[in-house]
Amino acid sequence: MLDIRLIREDPDLVKGNLKKKFQEDKISLVDEILKKDETWRKSKFKADDLRKERNIVSKKINESKKSKDEKAAREFIKKAKEIPEKINKIEIKNKKLAQEIDEMMLQIPNIISEETPIGKDESNNKEISKKGKIKKFSFPVKNHVELIESLGIGDFESSGNAAGKGFYYLKNELGLLNQALIRFALDYMKKKGYEYIETPLMLNGKSIFASMDKDAIAESVYKIEGEDLAMIGTAEQALLAMHTEEVIKEENLPKKYFSYSMCFRKEIGSHGINEKGLWRTHQFNKVEQFVFCKPEDSKKLYEELLKNTKGILEELELPYRVLELCSGDLADWKYRSADIEVYRPTTKSYGEIVSLSNCTDYQARKLNIKVIDKKGNRRVLHTLNNTALATSRILVAILENFQQKDGSVSIPKILWKYTGFKEIKANKKP
Repeated sequence: MLDIRLIREDPDLVKGNLKKKFQEDKISLVDEILKKDETWRKSKFKADDLRKERNIVSKKINESKKSKDEKAAREFIKKAKEIPEKINKIEIKNKKLAQEIDEMMLQIPNIISEETPIGKDESNNKEISKKGKIKKFSFPVKNHVELIESLGIGDFESSGNAAGKGFYYLKNELGLLNQALIRFALDYMKKKGYEYIETPLMLNGKSIFASMDKDAIAESVYKIEGEDLAMIGTAEQALLAMHTEEVIKEENLPKKYFSYSMCFRKEIGSHGINEKGLWRTHQFNKVEQFVFCKPEDSKKLYEELLKNTKGILEELELPYRVLELCSGDLADWKYRSADIEVYRPTTKSYGEIVSLSNCTDYQARKLNIKVIDKKGNRRVLHTLNNTALATSRILVAILENFQQKDGSVSIPKILWKYTGFKEIKANKKP
């Protein structure tokens, strides 16, 4: 969430940001927050004054007892007994008011960056770079499902019967290629000096809600019935929660992590699970990048995270492009975001495989994660995240971009040492 001080000191900035994100309906919410905040602060001052009065009365009681003025002592004692009840009533009221303010604050989006283009939806996202040679095929290309089924390296029918849409069985070379991608991404990130973390695959409500807004979480994560637990939709959620309520020394930042995990998503919404295959699934493997840093360092680390992903795709010889997300397509918890898309010859278009985000202090404030400098000054730190590699969509890209005329599929050279084979050969029995 935003810092309440920002809303107090510059409400016009917050309102202007809402207009840029085409959320004008929330402008009145800013005024309501300010009104409730003013009431909360006045009540807090009143409670503080009562505490001061309580200290003064305590001294008066002692003085009266010392001077043996029993009448005055009784009056001060009576007054002293009344003050805690007054403070308690104010605190109960203020606690409820603070909760109301927090709920409203969660509806106000992060301030967007100057680089973010203004636009209502994804049609206004801006292509900022493109790299990689798009192959020209001299034969009709097959989509990844056709290739998988003809090569006998996966089974969508059995997975559909066992679990429903959005699941899959990977077999033989395809399963080994999946593992090769994971090993490659782990080695790549380790060489970049990032620290490897394996996270819980389930988180409690407070932890998982810190990463996104409630609507996004409700549409994506699987909740464990009867428990305060949900399956993670990305390792980002677990990595963020790892430093909850911590104050990290400035000299120990940035903390640059990478993590491999299974991810689980309901995929409710405009897309849904409508097609057979690996492009959109309920579970998938992902290697994630995550950074905690000083506020002044997040812009340059954003570029570093982007560079890492570009490097991975270039090693895999996959053509890609980078899109700067516009204000209307930018999630509320993000300051700046880019999608990295890979080219698919079957659709003759690019499809998203990576999402890069600078969330500034928006996520960390929810979990009270701060940085402390050598002078003892504390600030909420910044968080960033980016996919290093999600295997299911990379598998789609490799199968479709590296398919051969005879139905076989070549393997990118960088993966040979992990797979133990250079191609998935056709004309073999499933």
